[in-house]
Amino acid sequence: MTVEIRRGTTRFMDRGPGRATWHSLSFGQHYDPERLRIGPMVCHDEHLLGDGKGFETHQHDELEIVSWVVSGAVTHVDSLGSEVTLSAGQVGHLRAGSGVTHSEVAAAPQTRFVQVWITPDEPDLEPAYSAPDVSLESGRLVEVLRPTSTAVFSVARLAAGESVTVPAGPIRHVYVAAGALLRSSLAEPLTQGDAFVVSDEADATHDLTVTAAIETELLVWRLG
Repeated sequence: MTVEIRRGTTRFMDRGPGRATWHSLSFGQHYDPERLRIGPMVCHDEHLLGDGKGFETHQHDELEIVSWVVSGAVTHVDSLGSEVTLSAGQVGHLRAGSGVTHSEVAAAPQTRFVQVWITPDEPDLEPAYSAPDVSLESGRLVEVLRPTSTAVFSVARLAAGESVTVPAGPIRHVYVAAGALLRSSLAEPLTQGDAFVVSDEADATHDLTVTAAIETELLVWRLG
């Protein structure tokens, strides 16, 4: 089954001072029993922040938290002693494990970042933070990290008309971080902030090819 998650119609939105957040899955006051998770993914948020705005110190545990900066910059500070500013095209991975506090504040105007929470293989591991180097090549799906044994995060940057193939897998979540895709099965193409999820067993053994309508950045999760 392929499920579309459109930014304007099927995502929950919150606003705060200098901040807008779009939740793809059930979150906080936006409870939807049919959208609690996608495999091990329990949160998929897009944040738009003004300079100096964001999320002050708060606690997490028993999560693998992956943040990808689409534009601007985000400063991450945590109780482990980490203080890292991630710019566009960089990733941060926080293993919350047995418990950690952190903050995330924009270090530039019009900062956009996407954050995903994954249930861990082992919930009580020692907390840790990393910001691995990422080297992208146009037209290729590049693996960025594997936070757990059942979750692979990859990124693709495509020029207009370029295609990329997402390998077969039980669940695939393809998010348009920027740009737009051509898809012959839809009346309208998927654009920035939209996503689709392929989870049909009949499709699990088939690769998936998508084509960019304009310059596009895709964030791809293979789950399960």
